[in-house]
Formats: sequence, C-alpha cells, structure tokens
Amino acid sequence: MKLGIKTAWDFLSTELSMLGSRFSTADLSIFHEFDPPPAGGGHQFLRAFVEQAKARNLKIENNTISRLTRACLFNSFNFNGKRLLRMKRNSVLYVHRVDGPVDVYRGRDDGVDRGIFTVNQKIADKTIFQSRYSLEKHLELGMQFQEPIVILNAADPKIFHSRGRVTFSNNRKLRLIAASWSDNINKGASAYQWLDEHLDWHRFEFTFVGRSKVTFKNIRVIPPVDSVCLADLLREHDVYITASKNDPCSNSLVEALSCGLPAVYLQSGGHPEIVNQAGVGFESAEQIPELLDQIVESYDAFQSRISNPSIQEVSEKYLKVLELL
Repeated sequence: MKLGIKTAWDFLSTELSMLGSRFSTADLSIFHEFDPPPAGGGHQFLRAFVEQAKARNLKIENNTISRLTRACLFNSFNFNGKRLLRMKRNSVLYVHRVDGPVDVYRGRDDGVDRGIFTVNQKIADKTIFQSRYSLEKHLELGMQFQEPIVILNAADPKIFHSRGRVTFSNNRKLRLIAASWSDNINKGASAYQWLDEHLDWHRFEFTFVGRSKVTFKNIRVIPPVDSVCLADLLREHDVYITASKNDPCSNSLVEALSCGLPAVYLQSGGHPEIVNQAGVGFESAEQIPELLDQIVESYDAFQSRISNPSIQEVSEKYLKVLELL
C-alpha cells in the first residue's frame, strides 16, 4: 500500500514514539500488530487510547515487556502469542481486549474464537469485551473468559466530531453513507444491493466507502480512505446505514455517531447497544425506506439523542481495569 508523504510520516512517528520506550521501562505494554492507515477499527481505537494514556504521562511500549512494566493490554488475536507467553512476568497485570465471536462474525468456523479463548485462559487476568452482545455470545458458545467486563468503544475526538458538519435540510436529497473496509458478505452487501435497486433516487443520495464485491448502479463508491478523510465524508452526510451481521462493536458506526449522524442499523450484534435511541433498527432491507422517513420526520430529535461515550471516558475505564489509575 502506498502512503502519501505526510500520512506515512505521521504513521511512522506514532510507531517510533511507541517503540522508543522499549529501551527503558514502561507503565503499559500493548501487544497488537498495528497496520498503517487506513486500517480496521481495532487499530483506530488503540491509537486513540494510546494518546489518552500518554496524556496522563504513562509510558507505553509495544509488543514487549520491560523490567518494570505494570500492565499489559493484548488485543484479540492480533499479536504474537508465543512472544507474549515467552515474556510473561508474574508482576504484570494482563488484560485481554476481545471482540467477536470472530467465527460467527465471519460466517465460518476457522477456530479463531477457540484460539482466542485458549490464550485468554493461559495469560489473562481480566477481559474487556466491546459489547454486551459479544460477552453473551461467547457464553452461549461455552466460553467463560477471565473476569469479563463490558466497555464500549469510542472514536478519536480530534478526528471524529460534529463541528462543521453539513446542516440537515428537507429541501434537498437525504444523504446516506455506509462504510466497510472488509468485503465479507456479512458486512451487509445484500442489503446495500437491495437499496441500490429500490431506493427513490430522486429523494436520496448514497455513498459507500470501502470495499464491496457488489457492483452498484446508483450508490457512489469510494475506496478505503484514512480516518481524516472518512470523518470529512461522514460530516457531509445525514444518516449512517449499517447492515453488518453479528458485528460486536462497529467502529465505523461509533465514528459516524461521533460525527453527528443518526443511524439506521440491522438488528444484530452490538448495533442496538451503540446506537441506543439515536436511530432505528431493521430486520430486513425492505424496512429501510420507511425507517428513513421516520428519521427525516424527527431528525433533530434523533440527532440530539446521540450519547456514545467519549474516548476520555472509555480510556479512563480501561486504565482502571489495568489498575493504572
């Protein structure tokens, strides 16, 4: 993937800043393999969390355990488990950040969830789930993780905010947007295809940002973009639509709400917990046009009910679980 000069430098600076503490001691180690942007929700959230931890003067290291490391946060399965086991110290508190169930989310059993659970039992002292749905679904599958607690995700407020967003108006087309970096069929392609074929395009505009195996006739498609560009796009639209199935805690949904967009969402996964009263849910794509009418009729009311937690609140909860506050 080619990055622009500024983007590449920003990414490299962030990584070097984290890695530089390897040669000293640190309060917190994060075991996670960061990818350059644009990347998935886990990367975005953890970058924002690292900034919040650093703002509290905590020293952070990445994928290593130093002599005086106090706590370690390791993310799902996106880390070197053998390395973490090899470096494990009894003096360190280990907290596992878990999403999924991944196999349910992907729609096939690759043994990923069983692997995550096995690592959790070997290493974790505590577990952070990103939604109540995720915790309960794992329990249904017979997986009791170590000392579970639910903490919803939050977006980086420097990027995802509602300042300067487009003003809603009934005197123009309603601007809809959806985003997904994955082209997994469970990300909602069939629902978006139905909308592409059935929406009244005299009343609506629809932008899809990301990857999709479906070729649309009316929906505008924009390839994956970095967070700053995505936030700008979100603020240019009125309503966020997500049709992903079994999504434990959609980061793109959190980001859209943070940019001031009410949501129309599939009644699945963690969507209802995240949106709460700031949108409406559907069981089938055929219901979406009527739900959009509801949003239009009470747009200000739906928008005023956006209440997702701030990154400061979420980070404080994480740091308390990590016993660093």
